[in-house]
Amino acid sequence: MSNARAEALATLAAEVHGCRRCPRLVAWREAQAADPPKRYRGQDYWARPLSGFGDPAATIAIVGLAPAAHGANRTGRMFTGDRSGDWLYAALHRAGLANRAESEHRGDGLRLRGAYVTAVVRCAPPANKPATEERDNCLPYLERELALLDCSRVIVALGAFAWDGALRAARALGAEVARPKPRFGHMAEADLGRWQLLGCFHPSQQNTFTGRLTVPMIDAAFARAKVLAD
Repeated sequence: MSNARAEALATLAAEVHGCRRCPRLVAWREAQAADPPKRYRGQDYWARPLSGFGDPAATIAIVGLAPAAHGANRTGRMFTGDRSGDWLYAALHRAGLANRAESEHRGDGLRLRGAYVTAVVRCAPPANKPATEERDNCLPYLERELALLDCSRVIVALGAFAWDGALRAARALGAEVARPKPRFGHMAEADLGRWQLLGCFHPSQQNTFTGRLTVPMIDAAFARAKVLAD
């Protein structure tokens, strides 16, 4: 089953990489690659939609907002090439979910164990703000990933946008979502039947530089995720 799962995820990834459903996002991701900041000039940008990354047998699925214009849009791996990714993968390593603390590029040898990293929106959006229609165009990819990740028991939502997207995807897959809708918060939890949804503040510079998210806080979130996954 593990090989079949990996092959199905790879087939989905190839479909994601070729997606051009959202003209605004296609134009933006390609424009960023064509005129990058000076520090990245000469680098070969990915400049396509991003598929998820990690262990096909993951018990923990980690959902973010969208790739960063000069992070994952450049490197071709979710949460790679920017400060948010530095925080995330260091935390996964401390939690025993990654074999190294850094995610630098697709060929760097990073492996996740029991975790899979993905996002609600697969292209870098202007100002990190996808439109509602763009989110809805992308949600079926998240739904299909979660369906294929049939060992997953926990969804860690990095931020309110990811929390909402995870709820929508879970509902589309038949989960019963309480009314009123569970509210996002750091360490908030919601029972979705097959999954436990766990909130964690997004490791954006806006949160980490201000102390809204600290190392002990993100470590506590992944420690809790491991408990829930067991």
